[in-house]
Amino acid sequence: MDTSSPYAGAGTAHTVPAPGRTRSSGKDRGDRRFALMLMAPAAIFLAMFVLWPLARFVYDSFFEISPFAGAPRTFVGFANYATAFSSEAFQSASMRTVAYTLFVVAMEFVLGLAVALLFMALGRRSAVFRTVFMYPLMIAPVVAGLLWRFLLIDNLGIVNQLLFEANILSRPDRIQWLSDPDIALFSVAIPDIWLTTSFITLVLFAGLQNIPGEVIEAARIDGARYPRILFHIIIPLLRPVIAVALIVRGIDAARAFDIILIQTDGGPQGSTTTLSLLIYRTMTRFGDPGLASAMGTVYLIVMLAVAIAAITLIWRPGSSAR
Repeated sequence: MDTSSPYAGAGTAHTVPAPGRTRSSGKDRGDRRFALMLMAPAAIFLAMFVLWPLARFVYDSFFEISPFAGAPRTFVGFANYATAFSSEAFQSASMRTVAYTLFVVAMEFVLGLAVALLFMALGRRSAVFRTVFMYPLMIAPVVAGLLWRFLLIDNLGIVNQLLFEANILSRPDRIQWLSDPDIALFSVAIPDIWLTTSFITLVLFAGLQNIPGEVIEAARIDGARYPRILFHIIIPLLRPVIAVALIVRGIDAARAFDIILIQTDGGPQGSTTTLSLLIYRTMTRFGDPGLASAMGTVYLIVMLAVAIAAITLIWRPGSSAR
């Protein structure tokens, strides 16, 4: 019996689609529509309260805006940006912001990694210590700033008094933490470090739990010592986690405002005036919303560039740890 297809030898090949393919495609389209419906409220919220204010903020940077309601707006192009870049106050505030951010993030990363490794070594015994260590995350930055302001105040501060009682200082007011322009910027960073080191620890501890124990055990069997395991195995495997932690904390530290405002209000002699404080004063005290918007836009672009660089250099998507 000839079982060949009746279409054999015809000039055009005919294929019959699989019965389940159409149903699968329709199901996929339905799933995509359902996912879009679930995402729509969040997308609308972000568009209204994030995207639109951000676009308006950038748009205002091209205008000279009067601080009085109903006053005319004058288009000035990139004049506000030229004024910002030529301003000595903007340049100084930018350098202080970079120094403050690098100091805070570096200290938090070193302390956070050390504590996370300690928790991993303790295992289940670290449960209570982890709970206590996370308490600073519950404290508002303003409260932390007030607390450390009283701790570091020159004559009555507990820190100086303890150092004096330990015979480290010759008198209680020897170190003027918040009054000396040379150290004030690093002094106001102490509350920030104390407040958010717990966040870095939490993120790194979660990343450490995902590292295969077999890899570390094999390295130990091969005779690798702990420093080599740390720098050649643990940290490379933590690259994505480290990138996320540094980006989040770097951006958060660079926009530090309330902690510095409550401690020194940008003083002494402007030594703790960061970009956030300068933009705030330009907007409110000096009454120049256009210039403040230009400064804020520059800050936004720089933060975006830093985030991209951190992802490329630290995370290195697509590469494998060696």
